[in-house]
This record gives sequence, C-alpha cells and structure tokens, in this order.
Amino acid sequence: MTAVRDLSHPIADGMTVYPGDPSVHLSPALELDRDGAAVTALELGSHTGTHVDAPAHTVGGGRTMAEVALDELVGEALVFHLEGLADHATYGLDELAAALPEGVLPDALPPIVVVDTGWWRWFGEERALRHPSLDPAAAAELVARGVHVLAVDTLSPDPTDAAGTTSFPVHDVLLGADHLIVENVAGVEGLPHRVRVGFFPLRLGVDGAPVRAVAFDG
Repeated sequence: MTAVRDLSHPIADGMTVYPGDPSVHLSPALELDRDGAAVTALELGSHTGTHVDAPAHTVGGGRTMAEVALDELVGEALVFHLEGLADHATYGLDELAAALPEGVLPDALPPIVVVDTGWWRWFGEERALRHPSLDPAAAAELVARGVHVLAVDTLSPDPTDAAGTTSFPVHDVLLGADHLIVENVAGVEGLPHRVRVGFFPLRLGVDGAPVRAVAFDG
C-alpha cells in the first residue's frame, strides 16, 4: 500500500497570509441543528496557505489555474534540505548542491524540485516574514536544467517585505517562462532526496489556488 504524507498547512480562520493578501475567514452559513446540514462560508485569497502560483499571477495573459494540467504538478521530485540558513539569507546553487548527498547539482534535474529551508516551522509566526530566498540567477539555472515546478516551504521564493513588495525576480524567472511555483509546503523534514509528490489545486480560472500537497511513499 502507498503511504501518503500531507505537505499542506491547514486552512483556518485568521491564518497567516502574504502581506496585503485577503484575510481568511471561515464562518457557519448553515448549521446542522437549525438547517439540517452544515455548510461553511469561506472568504480567502487565491494564494492562501499551501498554494500554487499560475503564470497569470505575475504575467499578463499568462495561464490560469484552469489551464494548468494536473500532470504538471505530479511526479518525481528532487528535495533539497538546507540547514542553518539565517533570517533573510539568500541561497543559490552552492547551497543547493551542498544539500545533496553527492554534493553536486545534476546537469539534468527532474521537473519538480522541493526546497526545505526549515521555515515551514515558523508559519503563523512573525519570523515567517524573515524567510530565506532563492537567488534569481540560481532560479534561472534550475529552469535551464529542466525544472518546471519550484516548491518552497516559505511565503515566497523571493524576499518578503512586511509592507508588501512589487519586485518578484524569481517569480519573473519561473512564471515568465510559463512554469509554476508552489509556496508554503509544510512538513518536509525527513523527506528522501528523491520522492514522488503531487500538488492538487482547486480548478479556478484565476491566478492561483490552494492545494493539497502530498508526498507518496511506495
């Protein structure tokens, strides 16, 4: 039997969101005792919790989530476990290579990579805003070596400013090339360096969507 490991943050009322994004509110719309069925009203942004960025997120005329095929978001992944990164650190190819058992970044990479900075532990706390970020030049090299989906355990692969930002160089690299970004993956500690993963988004015709992120063992 295949074991499934959940890599998603739960969606909850008042949860952490990217600065400037809509707040998350969950409230009863129908109640079992009163209405015979329970239904919850959801108010949230398209980039809530663990979610995928479609190209339309930062690219005019880019693909929406409704145009992204599920097979783009399921497959064998290479996992990088980065250790000892400081607040606001920038990591690049050297740090990624050092995180692999061989100490060398392969010339050909699988379509999906997952970066574990350890910052998923700080989701919901102020320190989440001080997460490490990926060097845009390293992002471009990952794409050149075959990466289609970049998944990170942080609010963004770009630096996050508590007051919001309008500069997204790593997004420009990935989404500008019609690729995808998954943000806020959780519970990635201990994943093998090679693992099959899946990111299953709501099929919304917009710029992104929350996902149920999983890793498959077996």
